Amino acid sequence: MKSVCVFCGSASGKGASHLLAAQSLAKEMALRNLSLVYGGGNIGIMGELANTALNYNVRVTGVIPGLLVDKEAALHEVDELIIVSTMHERKAKMSELSDVFLAMSGGIGTLEELFEVWTWKQLGIHSKPIGLLNVDGYFDHLLKFLSDAVEKGFLGDHVFDMLAVSDSAGELLDKLSEMATHSESGGDYEVT
Repeated sequence: MKSVCVFCGSASGKGASHLLAAQSLAKEMALRNLSLVYGGGNIGIMGELANTALNYNVRVTGVIPGLLVDKEAALHEVDELIIVSTMHERKAKMSELSDVFLAMSGGIGTLEELFEVWTWKQLGIHSKPIGLLNVDGYFDHLLKFLSDAVEKGFLGDHVFDMLAVSDSAGELLDKLSEMATHSESGGDYEVT
């Protein structure tokens, strides 16, 4: 595991906990010599994560559609800023550049990115680990919904188990690293 794609909000959220979690994640990535792939913005959690990562000498690659360069105030100081034409190209490029996916607090765009890579994994399009950084229980209701979907027969246990969850950035990166090692050794998950 060398490169972590992080999906997160272009908003900061209420209170400091989500921004502090972004700082913690950047620090933990630096300790593990991991690079960051993210949405290219300089606002909200995205901006906090990228700027903190740069301060810790983490290699940062931003991928942003041209239509969002001004709206999300593209961070031009990153190591590499890739400007693409569409949101679809953005997600495809972020996927191509990453070894694992991690979602932290964000809105519907973050959730859409998470669910797309999770669906891709379920379909066998990739075997990369996926994790949720559950800051202050932000994803608790989503996890309850997903658990109910398993109980009601709409989501397989093995699909739910593809998702690593932790409220600690370091612990989550450790889980994703272990999953990546497992995947590389051929111990992939069943796809249905």
